[in-house]
Amino acid sequence: MNDILHPGVPLEDDTQDATLRPRLLEEFLGQTTVKENLSVFIEAARTRKESLDHLFLIGPPGLGKTTLAQITARELGADFKVTSAPALDKPKDLAGILSTITERTVFFIDEIHRLKPAIEEMLYIAMEDYELDWVIGQGAAARTVRIPVPRFTLVGATTKAGMVSSPLISRFGIVQRFSFYRPEELAAIINRSAGILHTEIDGDAAMLMAECSRGTPRVANRVLRRIRDFAQIMGTGRITRQITETGLARLEIDSLGLEKYDREILLSVIQNFGGGPVGAETLAISIGESIDTLEDYYEPYLIQCGLLQRTPRGRIVTDKAYAHLGIHGQQHADERLLF
Repeated sequence: MNDILHPGVPLEDDTQDATLRPRLLEEFLGQTTVKENLSVFIEAARTRKESLDHLFLIGPPGLGKTTLAQITARELGADFKVTSAPALDKPKDLAGILSTITERTVFFIDEIHRLKPAIEEMLYIAMEDYELDWVIGQGAAARTVRIPVPRFTLVGATTKAGMVSSPLISRFGIVQRFSFYRPEELAAIINRSAGILHTEIDGDAAMLMAECSRGTPRVANRVLRRIRDFAQIMGTGRITRQITETGLARLEIDSLGLEKYDREILLSVIQNFGGGPVGAETLAISIGESIDTLEDYYEPYLIQCGLLQRTPRGRIVTDKAYAHLGIHGQQHADERLLF
């Protein structure tokens, strides 16, 4: 398996992500509507010297939700606290964070759809009334007290908005949805990152990488770093189109940006399930992957490319996927009709 871009594998150069991340809104490329609206909301809150309304960010992994949360705090001149929902195991974990924040702190919770019910209920009161419900004592002597917390901005990020409860979503004053980036936007990001890495890059090489980056800045930066390695060892250090083509071939990334694992998913549906339909859980087991990674990382891009369809009966590979893989699809299409 090619694990260069696999989301579940820690990379030795992930620490470089911090150096490539934009620090201000004006440096944040792409997501124009989200950025322009947020700049207005931030400026208004800053002018009034108030905390920003709670912010809910929706979108696939790697599109810049965490980065935008950090930028929001920096633009507001506020402290930034970060955690993920799985790390909040008990209500006291949330209480411990909220009891130490300062006024107008931006508190970021990643994967907010995975909050436990007890913690989510505590968060309701904190978001609306800026207080914490805390139980003192046990049994008949137990009583509830409310502890005030400073006015803060909660930024919740999720890849699965449908799994976030309606009461929680309704408490966010600002809801922004991220979309996949266009190749032109990714090329601009790659050129910016190359400058930060002190690497020369040709324009056509940047565009080629952009077209093979799954519409995702995180992937684009990882591809850039790998191609930079090839340019350093196999060339003069400058990233050219020829070096890029060689590097992408070595990384087994094709013209649509599909990795080896993407193609294995499509081939599994074709070869093991007659092109579909097949349930997500069954498909995940057949490829030895978690269902969350399948649904959050691989499927969105395969669906966007028109290679895979989600139907009430399960996942189905499209004729475009057969053509891309060089497989005659008509025979399999006919077999699906016999299910």
